[in-house]
Amino acid sequence: MKLDCFTRRIVLPLAIAETLVWAGFYYIFPALLPEWEGDPGWSKTMLSLAFTLSLLITALLFPLSGRLIDRGHSAKVLTGCALLGTVLLLVLSQVTQPWQFWWVWIGLGVAMAGCLYDPCFAVLVRASGKRAKRAIALVTIFAGFAGTIAFPSARILTDALGWRAALWVFAATICFVALPLFRSACRHAEAYAASDIAPPDPRTKGFAALKDLRFYLLALAVFCSSLDHGMLISHILPIFESRRASVEIATLAASFVGPMQVAARMTLMQTDRLARSSTITTIAFGLLAAAALSLLHAGATPWLIAAFVAMHGAGIGIASVMRPVATAELMGRKNFGVVAGMIGMTGMMGYALGPILSALVWQSGGYDRVISLAFVIALVSIGSIIAAWRVGANAGTGAETGTGGAAS
Repeated sequence: MKLDCFTRRIVLPLAIAETLVWAGFYYIFPALLPEWEGDPGWSKTMLSLAFTLSLLITALLFPLSGRLIDRGHSAKVLTGCALLGTVLLLVLSQVTQPWQFWWVWIGLGVAMAGCLYDPCFAVLVRASGKRAKRAIALVTIFAGFAGTIAFPSARILTDALGWRAALWVFAATICFVALPLFRSACRHAEAYAASDIAPPDPRTKGFAALKDLRFYLLALAVFCSSLDHGMLISHILPIFESRRASVEIATLAASFVGPMQVAARMTLMQTDRLARSSTITTIAFGLLAAAALSLLHAGATPWLIAAFVAMHGAGIGIASVMRPVATAELMGRKNFGVVAGMIGMTGMMGYALGPILSALVWQSGGYDRVISLAFVIALVSIGSIIAAWRVGANAGTGAETGTGGAAS
């Protein structure tokens, strides 16, 4: 299949780069969590707190990254932050004390703020305008394999070389593959910047969205879905083992969450015109709730682990595509970078709080209680997204005006 110039120069390079940075900066934590518990002998709570703090910093910096991208600095943001993360992975391989581990993850929080999905999506929306949905879907199809790469690769490299050497391999891959791709794609993206998107408003800086009920409902839905995902995926290996799965089966099952995301996104690309955005987002959050319910009963019925992997992967896979789409349709594309950054901030806060919340709840009641709480949180996300679309429908303004709307 012949690829158009936009896809070849921008979308595919970003897709490959995003896959690598997600594997090396985000999924490396759950992939190496058992090693850090065993080798340095650090507690799960201490480790989870460091990851939580890292993701909170990422969340707080998302609006700044979006603002810089709105102003045309995408290459500096994505490339610079990926380079910072690469250096910090090398430093992480040398840590021997908990305080060193914490400081490295604080730095990785800064790095992730400029090179994960939200900055990438801002680049794509800025460059492709109305065509962004398919570009975003293609990027997330590739990046859906990040977990599939991270979990088995970390296991193989750790068994062969140790976890410290494994970090060097991840760092080298990002440095020599992801960085050049980010730089090239962002330079081309600025040349493609969509002419139908209004320039950033220097007076409001995108903060007019804070007066809109749709913003808060969407933010709550994104926060809850991300919290659900963060709670479960950050502890996925011990959760599966608590469901009576062996280490090998747990690792295999965890590695299939990514392919399920990919399968769902590919399906979305082929069927997105058959359903409204409101319907698609509601289904995505519904799958997260159903997945948690399956996992809760997987101890007695082990095949439900497979059901969890399929539904959770599909749900979070579709949700990650629809989040920027819903933001653009509900809130408009004017000042999109900073508005999407604020929505992304709430999502990353969910990811950030997930690991430590799981650790604390696990201490008090085991993983059954963790999964039950995740189920309730997923239900809240369903109610919030339904309410957001209903308020948007009542507002009746189109997203093309740049002031928000209910277009779907």
